[in-house]
Amino acid sequence: MSGLERSSDPALLVGPETADDAGVFRIGADLALVETCDIITPLVDDPFTFGRIAAANALSDVYAMGGRPVTAMNLAFFPACTLPVAILGEILAGGLATLTEAGVCLVGGHTVEDDELKYGLSVTGLLDPAKVIRNSTARPGDVLLLTKPLGTGIVATAVKAGMVSDAVADEAVRWMTTLNAVAAELMVACGATAATDVTGFGLIGHANEMARGAGVTFRLERAAVPVMTGVRELAADGLVPAGCYRNRDFYGLQVADGRAADDDLLPFFDPQTSGGLLVSLSAESVGRFMQLAAGRGCFAVRIGEVLASGESPVEIV
Repeated sequence: MSGLERSSDPALLVGPETADDAGVFRIGADLALVETCDIITPLVDDPFTFGRIAAANALSDVYAMGGRPVTAMNLAFFPACTLPVAILGEILAGGLATLTEAGVCLVGGHTVEDDELKYGLSVTGLLDPAKVIRNSTARPGDVLLLTKPLGTGIVATAVKAGMVSDAVADEAVRWMTTLNAVAAELMVACGATAATDVTGFGLIGHANEMARGAGVTFRLERAAVPVMTGVRELAADGLVPAGCYRNRDFYGLQVADGRAADDDLLPFFDPQTSGGLLVSLSAESVGRFMQLAAGRGCFAVRIGEVLASGESPVEIV
C-alpha cells in the first residue's frame, strides 16, 4: 500500500497507518462505523464448520476495536468445476449460523469462480468514536491478557496430514468457533487501553505491532501463555505450518535476548485463525476484568506486562 495516497477525510478516525484490525469512520457526533474484511482457506474438512470458523474470524476484527458488529456480506471464491455447489451452500449456512449467534444481519454477498476455495466476510460494526480501542495505545504499567489459547495453525496442519486425534482437533474447532464478543464487551467495560486479535502473525507478531505502535516493550511470561492441548507435541513432531516459521524469521528479530530461536516457542509464532484478544489493561482494572470474565465463562489469562521502551519491542521471560 506504500504507493497509495492516504485519505485526508477528517471523518476517517482509524486508517491503515498502525495496522489496526479495522477502519473507523465517523458518521455522527457519537457514532462511527467499524469496517473490516477477512477471507480464509479451509482449515477443516466439514464445510459447515469451515463457514462457522470463517465468520467468527471476520467478526473478530470488529470486536478487537471495541465495536459491535451489525451487518455482514459473504465473499466466496468457489471452484464450481471441481466441487459440488451444495458444498458452497453448507459453507454459507455455517457462516450464517455464526452471524445469527452474534446478532449480525447478513445483507448479501458476492461469489467468484476460482481454482481455490476461499470464504470470508465483509463486516460493518458500530461504536462510539470516543471509545475506540486501538492496537497502538498501550501504556507502561499495563497488564497483558489473552482470551484464547494458541495453536490453531499447528492443529490445522496436523489435521491436513491426518496426524491428530479427534479430541485435539475438536478442541481447536471449539476455540475457532468461539466469538470474541464477551471478551470485547468486558474490555470496553473495564477501560482497556489497547487491544488486537491474535491472527496470522501469531502472538509475537501482533504483540510486536502493538508495542512498536505505542513505543513500549511487551514482556511476555513464557510459562503463563496458554497453549491448546497437544500443540507442543505436534510442533515437536514437525507439524508446523510454513507461516509459523516465516513469522519467527521476521518477528523473531524483534525479540530480546535471542529467545525466539527456542523451538518450544513455536506456538508463540503460530498463525492463528479466529484467535483470542490480546488486551492491555491498567493494573487497577485487571482484577475487575478477571472477575467479570469468570462470571461470564470467558477465558482470560494474564500473560505479561507493558514496560517503558527497551532494547526490543518484545521480551520473553
